[in-house]
Amino acid sequence: MIEVKNLVKRYGEHLAVDDVSFTAQKGEIIGFLGPNGAGKTTTMNILTGYLSATDGEVSVDGYDVLDNPLKAKACIGYLPDSPPLYNHMLVDEYLRFVCELKRVARNVRKKMIADVKETVKISDIGKRLMGNLSKGYRQRVGLAQALVGYPAALIFDEPANGFDPKQIIELRDIIKGLKKNRTMIISSHILSEIQAVCDRVLIINNGKIAASVLSRDLNKDKKIIVRVKGMKDDIVKAFNEAPAFKAVTPLTRRENGSFDIEIDGGGKDIREEIFLCAAKNNMPIISMNEAGSSLEEIFMKVTSGGGIPDVCDN
Repeated sequence: MIEVKNLVKRYGEHLAVDDVSFTAQKGEIIGFLGPNGAGKTTTMNILTGYLSATDGEVSVDGYDVLDNPLKAKACIGYLPDSPPLYNHMLVDEYLRFVCELKRVARNVRKKMIADVKETVKISDIGKRLMGNLSKGYRQRVGLAQALVGYPAALIFDEPANGFDPKQIIELRDIIKGLKKNRTMIISSHILSEIQAVCDRVLIINNGKIAASVLSRDLNKDKKIIVRVKGMKDDIVKAFNEAPAFKAVTPLTRRENGSFDIEIDGGGKDIREEIFLCAAKNNMPIISMNEAGSSLEEIFMKVTSGGGIPDVCDN
C-alpha cells in the first residue's frame, strides 16, 4: 500500500533522511520511532507530499507522490504533530471546509462528517468554537479531519499529544478500529502505546532505519526472574530437575537468605509450574518478574549505539 525506496532528504549539507526504504501493507499498523531530530517527521512529511524528497521514490496505492500527487494524496489522511485547525471556526464548519478541500461529493458530506465525529468521539461538540477547545479535543478534531474522505492510508504524527491517560486508552481502541482495510503509520514518544497497537515497529536513528521489530516477537522468549528463599545450590537443583523449564540460571544473592534465578520457559507461560516446583520443595517465592526484551530496552540499545538486538529484523 505504501512503498518507500531509497528515500533521501538533504537540507544543505545536513542529511536528514538517509536511504530509507520500507513497505507498509494494507491492514498493517507500523510504529515509527526515533529520538528527536532522527528524521521521523521529515520522512512522514515526504510520504504525505508535504515535503519533496532529494532522492528516492514514494508510492501510495500505486500512485507516485511526485509524479501523481493529487491521486496519491487522495489516498492519505494525515495528522501532523500540530493539527491544522482554525480557531475562529466551529468544529462542523471546519470539517465541511475539509470536505471541500478533499473534494468530497456534496451529497455525502453530512453523513461523512457525522461518521468521523462519532469515530473519534466528538459528536457533541460540532457547534463549539475550536479556539475554545482543550488540547485533547483539538487533537480529536485533527483526527477527524484526517479521516474525512475515508482514505486508505493514515499517517499520524504524535496522535496522543495532549491526551490524558483515559483518552490515550480510547485512542488505542479508535486506532485498532481503523485498522481494517487501511494502512497506518504512527509516530509517538509513548512507547507503550506503539507496542500496544502496532504490528511492526521501525526505529529510525540519524536518518536511517536502524532496526525493525515485529510486536509479536517482543517477549516471545519468555524468561522469568524468581526470588526464592533457601540455599542457592538447593534452589538451582530443584528447578533444574523440573521438566517444564528449558534452562535455569543462578543470579545473585538477595535479602533474608533468598536468591534470584532466571528461568527460561522456552516461550511458554511457566508461572504456574514455578509455583508448583517451589511448593513441592518447600521454597517460598519472594517475587517473580518477566525478563523479556521490552520495546523501551530495544529502543535505548539501538539509538545509543549498543547494537541491534536479536529480536530485530535487521
